[in-house]
Amino acid sequence: MELTQLALRHFRNYDQAVLTFQPGVNVFLGQNAQGKTNLLEAIYALALARSHRTKNDKDLIEWGQKEARISGRVQNRFGQTPLSLSWSASGKKARVNHLDQPRLSTYVGQLNVILFAPEDLDLVKGAPTVRRRFIDVELGQMNQRYLQQSAQYRKILKERNTYLKQLANRQQSDEVFLQILTEQLIEAAAKVMLARARFLADLAQAAQPIHDQITKGQEKLTLHYQTVFEVNPDSSEEAVKAALAAAFEKQAKQERLRQTTLVGPHRDDVQIIINDRDVADFGSQGQQRTAALSIKLAEIDLMYQETGEYPILLLDDVLSELDAERQTHLLLAIQDRVQTFLTAPSLSEVARQLIHEPKIFNVQAGQVTDNAPA
Repeated sequence: MELTQLALRHFRNYDQAVLTFQPGVNVFLGQNAQGKTNLLEAIYALALARSHRTKNDKDLIEWGQKEARISGRVQNRFGQTPLSLSWSASGKKARVNHLDQPRLSTYVGQLNVILFAPEDLDLVKGAPTVRRRFIDVELGQMNQRYLQQSAQYRKILKERNTYLKQLANRQQSDEVFLQILTEQLIEAAAKVMLARARFLADLAQAAQPIHDQITKGQEKLTLHYQTVFEVNPDSSEEAVKAALAAAFEKQAKQERLRQTTLVGPHRDDVQIIINDRDVADFGSQGQQRTAALSIKLAEIDLMYQETGEYPILLLDDVLSELDAERQTHLLLAIQDRVQTFLTAPSLSEVARQLIHEPKIFNVQAGQVTDNAPA
């Protein structure tokens, strides 16, 4: 899979820009606050219909303008597909092949991306919400059914939480309605949890040999899906639903007191373990970065296995956060295999030696010039 062209209009600090890319490595060079990351953000948004940097779509619109638009052409084994997104006061509009998409779940998956930025260290040492979002983003690109299932779960969860809050202000409660909501939530939660468990098992299997190579066999990486009960990739849906029902029954009194749902995938986490120790609590910064790098590189192969296409890799100033050895592993892993977009103030000596004929773009104050010297 390749992104052959990207066009921006009133996006962030870009009034207008049209860029053409090569299949290999494309490098955006420039000083800070010139617009390099905005270009990666545009590619990310084109793929996932949302920014990775803000939840407020208004932030994407150039100051003083009423609408922002990004468009691109994706080349895969089936041919070329035009994609476009626009943001305005009336909302967000997504198009595939110039046709409006009534649901974003039908849009996501046309362009698959993996983003690796310095803040992705939070995948290892950050809050559980970071890891849950990581699963939702990466699995959602590979599996439209999961996108629909997780959206359904969030909808029911919101309704159940609203009702739990309403119960606190009532003399009497409708136990039947609460039970219906609980049963609906269990049905949706079981599907989400099983999909996550299977994804993490596959991801761990792909990440382990990469991590073993980087650490020269000195460390073993494992991923553990943390829930209120054990969920394995081969667990049956009925078994998960039964365990969820028991967990809800156990937490019923606490849920009334706290007026919120205390059981389900919205409270789950992923434990990243090196040599039987939680790397978030006991790992060095080097171990945390190696774990994050291994997981990100594993996604490339896993996405290829699931979709038949390699994703596009976005590296946002990440080389400066890695030592020469980790830079080498990263660049050798992507060389001549994955279309890559990389931002940096300048290319490191390692990058100059290992990147095969990169296409260089110079970025300054929202203006892009290609074929600039490296």
